[in-house]
Amino acid sequence: MIGGGAAGLFCAIEAGKRGKRVAVLERNSQVGRKIIISGGGRCNFTNLDVRSEHFISQNPHFAKSALARFTPQDFLQLVKSHKIPFQEKKHGQLFCRESSRSIVNLLLEDAKAANVKIFTSEDVKGVEYAEHFVVRTGTSNFAADNLVVASGGLSFPKVGATGLGYEIARQFGHKIVETRPSLVAMRLKGKVFPALSGVSADSEVRCGRAVFRESVLFTHRGLSGPAILQISNYWSQDKPVEIDLLPEIDLLTLFEENHESRMQVGNILSEHISKRIVEAFLPPGTRKKLVADLDVNARAGIANTLKNWLVYFDATEGWDRAEVTLGGVSTKEISSQTMASKLHPGLYFIGEVLDVTGWLGGYNFQWAWASGAAAGRTI
Repeated sequence: MIGGGAAGLFCAIEAGKRGKRVAVLERNSQVGRKIIISGGGRCNFTNLDVRSEHFISQNPHFAKSALARFTPQDFLQLVKSHKIPFQEKKHGQLFCRESSRSIVNLLLEDAKAANVKIFTSEDVKGVEYAEHFVVRTGTSNFAADNLVVASGGLSFPKVGATGLGYEIARQFGHKIVETRPSLVAMRLKGKVFPALSGVSADSEVRCGRAVFRESVLFTHRGLSGPAILQISNYWSQDKPVEIDLLPEIDLLTLFEENHESRMQVGNILSEHISKRIVEAFLPPGTRKKLVADLDVNARAGIANTLKNWLVYFDATEGWDRAEVTLGGVSTKEISSQTMASKLHPGLYFIGEVLDVTGWLGGYNFQWAWASGAAAGRTI
């Protein structure tokens, strides 16, 4: 098993429980580092509502089989059996009440019970095959009939992410779907709003057919927040993103209902959205106008500015800020039921290294558990 993250450890446990001798090779000094820092240190370990449409892949049906055979309830049962306190947040997201380390401890305890051997600080230098796989590290050679690549993607290089999994895939004839950072903050093309840095707004964000209703957070260079992280899975440089900063308010109706009001436009808008956003988006002459003095065109212009804000991004904030990798090992030559390579017997790919990327909210962890279980039970 190359990689001691969520997918690798879970796969190792499933294989170990079935009597297989399993070695997990982790290049860091400890396993599960990405688990530990996830969810603000609380680990959003799954989501109660997991469906294939919550995942992006060139083959949108690939994840269905594994997700159906290892469900959020299956992992939740495991969490309960280890007596780990958890809580449900919005949209079915499940988090640890205490430290995310409790999920790592769960995996370590079950790995020990399954006689899984974990080798840390083992930096893989190369893989060869002659009758069986040989994995060379800086200190040892490991030989086995089955090799599972669970080395993750390129996100969070500070916790050891590398392109090793893609190199191994290419070595054995697999194609790589182009990778880029995702679930990541975005940099605005053109006008930015540094004065609004730290200000957020409940918004509806659209890109193509993808629509998310979450908060948008202004940054020094662009936008972040859950809605932007979600839409980053669907964005491309030629696609505009449309943002409604007042999704609950029909501004034309609001102005019509207050057509005799002597309130200033800026004041009535500030009852529904941050005053700082109003000041940044509307010129003083518009903000200080009385609502009663607005003509039809002025009302439509204000509504268009705040409810149909069309933005272009020229870049993401990069791998250091990305939660996941979009793209990866093409699923065309991977079995959706077992995660086994169709090109080379005994070779498996699981977790983030594959071209399967989940939404924000515990979906990527559920893919790690499900794909790991599929491979581990097959081996």
